[in-house]
Amino acid sequence: MSRLWSRFGVRGLAVALLLGGVGGGYYLGEDREAQQRSIDAQSVYEAQQAEWALLRQQRAAHVLATLDQRAAEREAARKAAELARAAAARARQAEEAASRKRERERAEKEAEQATKPYTGPIPDSCNEYSGNRAIGCALLLEAGFKLAEMPCLDKLWTKESGWNHRSANASTGAYGIPQALPGERMASVGSDWKTNPATQIKWGLGYIKGRYDTPCGAWTFFQEEGWY
Repeated sequence: MSRLWSRFGVRGLAVALLLGGVGGGYYLGEDREAQQRSIDAQSVYEAQQAEWALLRQQRAAHVLATLDQRAAEREAARKAAELARAAAARARQAEEAASRKRERERAEKEAEQATKPYTGPIPDSCNEYSGNRAIGCALLLEAGFKLAEMPCLDKLWTKESGWNHRSANASTGAYGIPQALPGERMASVGSDWKTNPATQIKWGLGYIKGRYDTPCGAWTFFQEEGWY
């Protein structure tokens, strides 16, 4: 009996140990799989976290780059506007300066034209004139003036009297071809000052020479003032 137990007891113990080892191995395998799954899940999580962090960094960098670009664009637009305003101001100043120059030149030209002595054709001789003008031309040369002064004298006394030796200004008392004021002043040349055009012309030429040097000088003054 004891031999039988011994035989079956040892065999049973061996079977029990074998079954226990199988079962323990099974549970140990399950633990290892669970651990592996946990490790894999942790790796996935950490990978996702790292990816999200990278995405957040990229997004932040993009936002900052966009803000910097917009700031740069605003600054560029501001500078461009300032340059445009400065250019417009310079253009206005240049146009105003040009306008003032044109106005000044126009005024100078008008003043020059208004005061410039006669520049028209010069007569070849006194034969081109007749009547009191012919007398005036001859006396002009006799007084030492050049023939080129005759057109100025012609214009001056045409304005004053039309070369009429009996022209009288009732309001001022001026008389004769040179419109002497008063007419009696011409008596210093001759007592026939009322009727003799030569007497009037001689006096008139002396008056012009004493005050304006030349008939063209007198004509220039007349253009400025309306009298001489």
